[in-house]
Amino acid sequence: MFIDMDMMKEKFAKLLLGEDMSGRGKGVSSALALSNAITNLAASAYGEMKKLEPMAPDTKVKWKKEIDWLLSVTDSIVEFIAVKQKNKDGSTFEVMATRQRNDLQANIPALRKLDTMLLDCLDNFKEPHEFYYGSKDDDKGEKTQRSDDKWWIPVPKVPPNGLSESNRKWLQYQKDSVNQVLKAAMAINAQVLTEMEIPDAYIDALPKNGRVSLGDSIYKMITEDFFDPDNLLSSLDLTSEHKIVELKNKIEASVVIWKRKINAKDTKAPWGSAVSVEKRELLEDRAETVLLILKHRFPGTPQSDLDISKIETNRDVGYAILESYSRILETLAFTVLSRIEDVMSADAQAKGLASMEKTKSIKEEADPISKDATETNAEQQGETDGKKANDENAELKSAPTKKLSYTERLDVLGGSRSPTARH
Repeated sequence: MFIDMDMMKEKFAKLLLGEDMSGRGKGVSSALALSNAITNLAASAYGEMKKLEPMAPDTKVKWKKEIDWLLSVTDSIVEFIAVKQKNKDGSTFEVMATRQRNDLQANIPALRKLDTMLLDCLDNFKEPHEFYYGSKDDDKGEKTQRSDDKWWIPVPKVPPNGLSESNRKWLQYQKDSVNQVLKAAMAINAQVLTEMEIPDAYIDALPKNGRVSLGDSIYKMITEDFFDPDNLLSSLDLTSEHKIVELKNKIEASVVIWKRKINAKDTKAPWGSAVSVEKRELLEDRAETVLLILKHRFPGTPQSDLDISKIETNRDVGYAILESYSRILETLAFTVLSRIEDVMSADAQAKGLASMEKTKSIKEEADPISKDATETNAEQQGETDGKKANDENAELKSAPTKKLSYTERLDVLGGSRSPTARH
């Protein structure tokens, strides 16, 4: 008990000093210090999570204890509300009372529930299952490591015929549960980031208009009469995290520019231009749609420049806690989801190989029976084709030579065809 108290005092002393233990006033804001503390705690507790396995008991105790310490700060973030009280004579009067801020009151319990759901999901993998992870000392000659960019993460192994149907359904249920956690955490994080103020330094660094930010090719696609966000994304190179984040930065910058121009009251300001407000609103809506699809299609990508600048300059402690807590839960959920998908991929591969082997064995068993019949049919077909070819040659020799037109040649080749649709 006393050890925990000393640890808590040390942690909060560091937070009060803004992570500057020298006390010279060079530390960061309290909001950023809390955000960093939650992020670092999650990194030490969960790590990279290379396998689907429960969190170690002592690590789980540490995580629950220290996250409670950091979240306890929100109990003191309150707002005043008017409440009615009764006098002894029966008359009523209003007084000001305090309660936890609305957004914290709604989101902190929700995030705690998501946290518990993820821990429970990991605990479900403690029992022996049909899949396992190969060790580095495996002498079977099989690869136990990935061959892609995440080579350090072990490859899950399944039985030769794949997982059983019951295990496959159970794994799908776990995936669906984690996916719900991911969506909820993403929604809370996006909402909190939206409510944070955009730093002046970010605004000063923006280009003068959205077209310059997006580039001519993307701007042309986003301003077309018939706009298709999926078509836009499919036409771009999104093969790496760097390119995805770069696109997010461009789109977010253009959205900020258009919003500022829409809200600008002075039409003679440098932000003003000949583009109508209605068109800017349309472009802003389209850009936000692309951004939303991009975030849901590629979860787990690094934060954009706008998000980073908001987090670094934010002074609201409540926002800092909500943003960091939802962000680490989002990252964790995405990691668990990726590990589950690795097992499913290994299962699908094993199932496909087993199916191919089965088909091959059936063909090999059928070949001796059909071999004689196939050879007989081939001989008969050869005699028929030879006779037919001789008859055709005789007809060609006796027929007069005729030059075919383009349409007639098409008819000979099978008739004219309409152009196929391009997709």
